[in-house]
Amino acid sequence: MKDLLGIMSKVKEMQSKMEQLQAELEAIEVEGAAGGGMVTVRLSAKGALKAIHVDPSLLNPDEAEILEDLIVAAHADARAKGERIVQEKTQAITAGLPIPPGMKLF
Repeated sequence: MKDLLGIMSKVKEMQSKMEQLQAELEAIEVEGAAGGGMVTVRLSAKGALKAIHVDPSLLNPDEAEILEDLIVAAHADARAKGERIVQEKTQAITAGLPIPPGMKLF
């Protein structure tokens, strides 16, 4: 029974920390780049798109497909960075709790 009470106490503590983490992740921004920095995308660590920058030299109508691909690549780069931050911060909070591998808390 002591183990159950200990686990419940840790779960409540973790829940409080997760709420704080949610707010923190909204404030953290990551930047992804593609095309040697000609396209950059800025996201919150939770994945909300904040900004896109496109070098004016890419605004050629004949090369629209290249620009689209670079935006997608920059977004994927930023998203991966944000996911790493979320994973690191989540592991720090859940350390010591028996959470099954691969279980997503967000």
